[in-house]
Amino acid sequence: MLISDERDEMAGRRRWSTEEILDAAAELLRTGDAGSFSVRKLAAVLGTDSSSLYRHFHSKTELLRAVADRILLAAMDGYRPDGDWKQRIMTLALRVREAFGQHPQVAAVWGRYASGGTGSRLIMEEVLQALRASGLADEEIPVRYHRIAVLTAALIASEAGVSTVTPEEHEQGMELFRVAVLGADPERFPTLAHFARDVRPLGVDRRAAFEEVLAVQLAHIEAAICLG
Repeated sequence: MLISDERDEMAGRRRWSTEEILDAAAELLRTGDAGSFSVRKLAAVLGTDSSSLYRHFHSKTELLRAVADRILLAAMDGYRPDGDWKQRIMTLALRVREAFGQHPQVAAVWGRYASGGTGSRLIMEEVLQALRASGLADEEIPVRYHRIAVLTAALIASEAGVSTVTPEEHEQGMELFRVAVLGADPERFPTLAHFARDVRPLGVDRRAAFEEVLAVQLAHIEAAICLG
């Protein structure tokens, strides 16, 4: 029985490297809906069959995790620890946010499947080192790490959902926002009507919101250290 590489050679098809497959997968995710992504579609883009891709990745989930891990590696590229433990975690989180901001469809994948590759381990190592540098007791560090990881992933995935809407969907959302907020009945929604002109859509100042929410979590950790 011919293996996939031999079939590709006989059919005159190119043999793709793992990195090339990941490049193509990232581009397919960038231009399409992550929910409709499939190995079959990726194989069609590359001009090969699914079996040749399964030589590199055993499943769709494994492939998606590898794509997400490359984003994490990109976030760590050139990173150097600087400042105190809180600054290190904040800087790292913002780098991860920026990296996934360039690939919002992959951000949704990361939030769903996570990653166990080198990029993920580098992120985990740096956050754990920063938490250890904070003075936390070793038994507290894994729990605090988990809180930061869940919060960061949730914020990034939320931003990704906003950034992937089409211009038409964005305008529809803005119109609904204006109707819901500026058109609120002051008798039924008195407080909303009072603050209506100051309430802002979800897409506004997301970086500032990201930093503030994460800063609150870090301040909570710092307070626990002082009490301990």
